[in-house]
Amino acid sequence: MRALVKYGNKDGELEIRDVPEPKIGPCDVHLEVKAAGICGWDLEMWRHKMANPVTVPVIQGHEFCGVIRQVGDSVTGFKIGDRVVSETAAYVCGQCPACRTGNYNLCPDRKGFGYGVDGAFTDLVKVRQACLHHIPENVSFDHACLTEPACVAYNALVVLSRVLPGQPVLIIGPGPVGLFSLQVARACGAGPIMVACTSRANICRFEVAKKLGADLVIDVQKEDAREVVLGETDGRGCHLVVDGAGNERALRLAVDTVAPMGQITKLGWGPKPVNFSLDPLISKGARLQGSFSHTWSTWESVIKMIARGSIQMEPMISHRIGLDEWLDTFKAIEAAKAVKAVMQFNRD
Repeated sequence: MRALVKYGNKDGELEIRDVPEPKIGPCDVHLEVKAAGICGWDLEMWRHKMANPVTVPVIQGHEFCGVIRQVGDSVTGFKIGDRVVSETAAYVCGQCPACRTGNYNLCPDRKGFGYGVDGAFTDLVKVRQACLHHIPENVSFDHACLTEPACVAYNALVVLSRVLPGQPVLIIGPGPVGLFSLQVARACGAGPIMVACTSRANICRFEVAKKLGADLVIDVQKEDAREVVLGETDGRGCHLVVDGAGNERALRLAVDTVAPMGQITKLGWGPKPVNFSLDPLISKGARLQGSFSHTWSTWESVIKMIARGSIQMEPMISHRIGLDEWLDTFKAIEAAKAVKAVMQFNRD
């Protein structure tokens, strides 16, 4: 079968290759991929600018769904022909304190699809049963494959933050996770919801943010984001600030605009050091919270929200492509000319 493989540890060492079909164990299924989302992490792997180590060669792709084509002897609750979407934790140890308390997303031995083990930019993936969730009948494959980034947002805002109805939220970075964060905040009744971009101003993403319910979009290339946010909140700042960008400028803006006793939840990776003082957090009594990945209960909640339309997928999708179009699409995403791209497989 054909697959998009990162084969080395240098910029651009990514290509389509012929690979063998995976072999499954007793607790695994063969998942015939129908759709896979392209994540910013996939671009960082392409450019080899990741925050985490990567095993090579490896098939990329960790946002995916499809149809079960074969089940292991010990699989229960799932059968051949089921429409399913998969979590990203391809392997966890099951024995560490994180795993034993249900926080397996933080397992120190965790291996994710698409970088730790072979992922979904191909026709067939080996998936352990514990990763699987049924897709509701009214949810398409193209929409279901984007469950994962929506779960990232839900985990950050609902599980690890306090999103309060009627309280202002600032989301920094209108990338896919930022736009899903906007949708989750809106579903929770927060407001006003402001979206700011700290780097390449992106008209198409700003337009999507408006369509999804942002009360205000802020282009920091043209306006002083701090003054805009404080002006909208009577000088107090935001109860919750979501840093989906990850760079120094984003975190500085978050510190400047979080309200007293508020919270900054950091989603965006930023391996470079920040060169400013975090002392204002002390004077404000504010919190800085990291958020990583998600767990089973978050997936179940988000899938129900997608099925009910509380989280919208179609406005997020700017590109639908086949495997052979990967390079042009990666370049479009890199140039901020795309919102979310879905790679389609095994379509009749």
